[in-house]
Amino acid sequence: MTKEQTQENVEETVKVSNKKTAEVASKHDDFDWDADGAGFQSYSSTDREKMENAYVATFQPVTEKQVVKGTVVAINDKDVVVNIGFKSDGLVSRQEFRDMPDLSIGDSVEVFIDVAEDKMGQLILSRKKALQETAWEKIVEAHNSDAIVTGYVRSRTKGGLVVDVFGFDTFLPGSQIDTKPVRDYDQYVGKNMDFKIVKINEIYKNVVVSHKVLIEDDIEAQKSVILSRLEKGQVLEGVVKNMTSFGVFVDLGGIDGLLHITDISWGRINHPEEVLKLDDKIQVVILDYDDNKKRISLGLKQLTSHPWDNLTADIEEGSKVKGKVVSVADYGAFIEIKPGVEGLVHVSEMSWSSHLRNPSEYLKVGDDVEALVLSLDRTEHKMSLGIKQLTEDPWINIEERYPVGSKHSGIVKNLTSYGLFLELAEGIDGLVHVSDLSWNKKIKHPSEFTKKGEKLDVIVLEVDKDNRRLSLGHKQLEENPWDTFETIFTVGSIHEGTVISHNDKGATIQLQYGVEAFAPARHIKKADNKSIADDETLEFEVIEFSKDSKRIIVSHTNIWKGAEKATKESDANSKEKARKNASKAVKKINQTAEKTTLGELGALAELRAQLEKQENAPAKTTPAPKAAAEEKAPAAASDASLKSLSGVGPAMEKRMVALGVSNLDELKGLSEADITTKVEQDSKISADQWNKWIEEAKGL
Repeated sequence: MTKEQTQENVEETVKVSNKKTAEVASKHDDFDWDADGAGFQSYSSTDREKMENAYVATFQPVTEKQVVKGTVVAINDKDVVVNIGFKSDGLVSRQEFRDMPDLSIGDSVEVFIDVAEDKMGQLILSRKKALQETAWEKIVEAHNSDAIVTGYVRSRTKGGLVVDVFGFDTFLPGSQIDTKPVRDYDQYVGKNMDFKIVKINEIYKNVVVSHKVLIEDDIEAQKSVILSRLEKGQVLEGVVKNMTSFGVFVDLGGIDGLLHITDISWGRINHPEEVLKLDDKIQVVILDYDDNKKRISLGLKQLTSHPWDNLTADIEEGSKVKGKVVSVADYGAFIEIKPGVEGLVHVSEMSWSSHLRNPSEYLKVGDDVEALVLSLDRTEHKMSLGIKQLTEDPWINIEERYPVGSKHSGIVKNLTSYGLFLELAEGIDGLVHVSDLSWNKKIKHPSEFTKKGEKLDVIVLEVDKDNRRLSLGHKQLEENPWDTFETIFTVGSIHEGTVISHNDKGATIQLQYGVEAFAPARHIKKADNKSIADDETLEFEVIEFSKDSKRIIVSHTNIWKGAEKATKESDANSKEKARKNASKAVKKINQTAEKTTLGELGALAELRAQLEKQENAPAKTTPAPKAAAEEKAPAAASDASLKSLSGVGPAMEKRMVALGVSNLDELKGLSEADITTKVEQDSKISADQWNKWIEEAKGL
């Protein structure tokens, strides 16, 4: 833009301004413009003081942190304008008046002067703080007088609700909201409700309120009226209020009644929720009620006819029925034939087996079974059922199926301290006594020999059909080895054994052929005075043998003590013999000598010295019994008697002689036919044993 253009614009602006000034002046021609020069008119001091007093009189003194009364002069969506007589009005949040939904202009309210004048010159008021200043005194007074207060449910918290009472936050537990269980707390938030203050804590300033007590007070007033109108047999409508494992509580309109689980259905149920649900409306009949305790017993199944009254005629004793197991007890199981009609199967009627002890081993809840009606009482509503009767009694022909001496196999079903029970077939059990398990080992408990569920071979020892008992044996499957042991472990014989275990009383010794013997404590001392140890192998002497009680007593101490005794006796015998020989020689010389010369006297002296030397010389030690036995062994072998065979003692030798075998030559001459004949004559000596003896005799 050029300078000329700028100058023209300025001039144009000045012209417009002058024109507007002239127009304004024309509008206020009556204004005295000279008054400015004359100055303002001043008041006298008296007039000024009156004017100030009049102005101050329109305000009341304001002190911070105090509660004063004010008047509502305006209301909008966010704030409430309150005039407390100060030079300016104060604003209070509309939320602080939520307990006064009908608040209107002109209402008088109490407010707390928080700040008289802030930086912006604003008066800060609070109704909440005003309420809090007096709330605790009001709460204590209401609690003491049991008065009803109104509160505003502000929010939900853990386990209940937060309620604003007199501007003070209190706690309303969920259990104190209503007499009925409340599942949705949020439905009460934002509502004004009546309460009673039930608990206060002066120290922590905690307050607990209840709405439920107000309802209960009303209900208590109604209960007396309702109970006065109740009659047994009366049918009422109610609502399922609460449900437990033993029944349900039904609200009859101000009073609760108990509907027990056994009165819900004629059939057996495990929990009321199988038939009913919360808040269900049901028809119930009053079975009983107590005016003093205010208890009412209700029934639901009584509104329908009893199922036993409709039981068909085809169900009678001896008929077959089908049903489902609804309960299992220690003594039996209940079978539901029809809804509400049950029969009992006693544990003894479930199986022919005698080892069945608990019905749960045979039946479970929910099983579908078939049974036979054993007894029926329609009047008493009782029915006895049997399951085992549907099959044939296995004990009818027991003597034919399991004769004495027959061999069988079974499963171990139970172990006891005195034996084990073996199941040979379904319903047939037998007892194997602990003494009939083994010939050699002393078994204290069957668990040392076998386990439950294992298979075991047995032989039938005795059959008692009337008492349904079978006596079985396991060791009888083999020949009694103690007949042979009697010839091997003779008293005085020496054997090698291993220490299995030992204690203060003695030691258990494992001998050959798996035989166990016992060595008393005084018979297990060693020559070096050291203690024996488990798994140690030593020599033992048999000092006692009993075939009937299957007992062998052995001693290790006798081994080395016997050797010492034999050595001492041998030394003493040798010295005594030498002394006697020397005495005889001297006596003989004295008798035969008539005259002596000097040479003869010298010879005699030399002979005496020789005899004395021989007498004083140590005797040769006699070998120990074991060594002596070894020296005599060849001679015994050369005798070629039946006793030289292994396992042949005096008793076995007599049995062999009775069978026609008195020496080794006759034994070696036996043929297969001869052996077969002798086995038939004496079955306790097997053909294998005869052949072993023949081979052994040929080697001698």
